[in-house]
Order: sequence, then structure tokens, then C-alpha cells
Amino acid sequence: MTRSPDALVVGAGVVGAACAYALARRGLSVLVLESRFVAAGATAAGMGHIVVMDDSEPQIALTALGRSLWAEMASDLPPDCEDDPCGTLWIAADGEEMRAVRRKAAVYRSHGLEAEILSEPELITLEPQLKPGLAGALLVPGDRVLYPPNAARRLLQRACAHGAEIREGVEVRSLDARGAVLADGRIDAGCVVNAAGPEAARLTPGLPVEPRKGHLVITDRYPGFCRHQLVELGYLKSAHSLATPGPSVAFNVQPRATGQMLVGSSREFAGIDGRVQPDVVARMVRRAVEFLPGLARLSALRTWTGFRPSTPDRLPLIGRWLIDEEPGPWIAAGHEGLGITTAPATAELLAALVTGQKPPCDPSPFAPARAMPAMVHA
Repeated sequence: MTRSPDALVVGAGVVGAACAYALARRGLSVLVLESRFVAAGATAAGMGHIVVMDDSEPQIALTALGRSLWAEMASDLPPDCEDDPCGTLWIAADGEEMRAVRRKAAVYRSHGLEAEILSEPELITLEPQLKPGLAGALLVPGDRVLYPPNAARRLLQRACAHGAEIREGVEVRSLDARGAVLADGRIDAGCVVNAAGPEAARLTPGLPVEPRKGHLVITDRYPGFCRHQLVELGYLKSAHSLATPGPSVAFNVQPRATGQMLVGSSREFAGIDGRVQPDVVARMVRRAVEFLPGLARLSALRTWTGFRPSTPDRLPLIGRWLIDEEPGPWIAAGHEGLGITTAPATAELLAALVTGQKPPCDPSPFAPARAMPAMVHA
């Protein structure tokens, strides 16, 4: 690409990759800059759960759109993306959580999303490794899992087929509305998209994005140990509350196409300290074993950490940033733990805004310059 690109996308995680593809498919010349390598950051560290979440109307709209778009792309994903439409089981531990299951099912169904309420015997039939005595669950069969790094690479391959270019190992120091300042110069562009995940606020000072640390454990291969993404209903309050003091943990286990189990999850505001915390891992695993006692017999191969880009109101930033009331770079960041799910939806919304097309959903709840509560955490 010898001339200035129409669009410069900074960040080659799954969100940046999806944005590059959406923009290139609309006929824009696209250049993607990545400081390390494709999918090196939050995308590589995440679970890859494609899930509809219902914390708010904007969230359910964006996650449902994202899940639908992933389903449309499924036939084009190569085997190494490990796409598996396994569905999600939201586990209810007691009668109170079972009432929450019924409310959740009603919300899903009101949005045209399939959801099935399961009794304890029906749940144990589907997942016999779960402990007895659980109240039941909500089965959301449309959810799926995939391997995020390879999914991001596939999106970039599709972008490149439309003329996009990718440059890895490029240090970007700052962004403005018309280009990027690099360690060794500057690149100008028709528009600039900050899709740098946890690094977004460094490149665009003032963005309300903070890194939120999480741990994951992956086991050796045990095919068939569990068949669905398993999540406790308490996950919504214990893992998602920004005011939770210290690390929060919740039961969240994902079967992989390799036969491995991915065990999560934890969340904590801990700056950028990426060291594994054995006490947090121990709490996280104990919580998982409470629901899946047989998990204690499995061998763990690796534990790692990653950083989710979090915003105070738990919604991503998608749209134009303002600098001193003037248009700044476009933003596609702040997705917390839903960047994988919402990447294609984010890209379609952003590309529509950039090109003046009709957006696929209401963009106002995601406007980067919207009124935002203060980030509250211990």
C-alpha cells in the first residue's frame, strides 16, 4: 500500500480484525497496525465463548447480533478455529437462582432467542459430571465456542482478500483523527480506528477503559467430560460487579474441540501486573470443583492471565471520540469479556458509522463520549 489508506486500524485482535474486514468489504483501503503479532493480547488470553448476555437492552442487542454473525460465518471458518455450537448451560444452585433462570428465559424469548428451562434430572442427563442437588439450569442452544486467535486470523485473511494490509511489530505511540504517530514516523489515513483493547486509553488519552485481570486454567485432554459451556448463575453478580473488592471468582468451564477443559474465571483490577496469583487460581479451581467434583481428578497443563478492557458502565465504546469537542479517532474498544462475541457486531456498527450507512443497531448506547459513571473498584 503506497498511498495513505482510507482506514487505519490499530490493533489486530479479534475486534480490530473484524473492523478491518468490515471496512475492506465496503471498498475502503485498509491498513492494520499491530505492536506485536496478530491476536497477541486479550484475544489470545480469552475463552472464546460466543454468548448472548442480557444485563441491559444494548448489551443483549449487540451480543445477539454478534452471535448471529458468527453463526453466519461458521461454514467459512477452517477447522483450526474449533467452532462448536455447544450451547450454554446457566446453572442454578438453588430455588432463588431457579427463579432467576425463569426471568432470564423470559428475557431471551422476548427477543426471539431460544432458551429452555431444565429441571435437575434433565440437567444431570445432559451433564452427568455436575454435582447432584442443583436446582436446574437454563439451556441457551444458540451459543457457541471457538478458538479466538485463529478466528481473528481468519477475519484478517478475509480482509486481505479485499485488499487490506497488515503490519506486525509496529509501535504506535499516539493517534489522532487523521493518523498515527509511530516510533519512527507517522502514517496518515482517511480515518483511524483505535481497536487496541486494554491499550486503547494509552493511545487515546481520556478513554474510559481500564485493564481488568483474569486467570484461566487449561487441562489435559478428556473428551466428553463436559459437553456445554457451563456457567453459574452467580457469575453475573460475582464476576461482573465492578465494585467487588479484590479478585472475584465464578464457575465457568468450557469444553474445547481438543478434548481439553478451559477453567475460569477470575476478575480483578490489578493494574498491568500479569503474574499468575496462586491464591486466586486455587479459589477459582475450588469453585469449579464445587460444581464439577470430577474436575479435581483432571491434570492441568497451563495457567495464564490476560486483561479485559473494561468500561464503567460495562458497555463497549463504538463510534467517534471527541478531542476538545472536535472529531478524533474512531473507537472500537472496551468490550470487557465480550470482545469475542461482539467483534463482528462491533465491526458492522463501526463500519456503518464510518461510511454513513444505516447502523445495524442503535449506536447511541455505545457512543465513546457518552455520560459515564466513575469507575468504582477496590
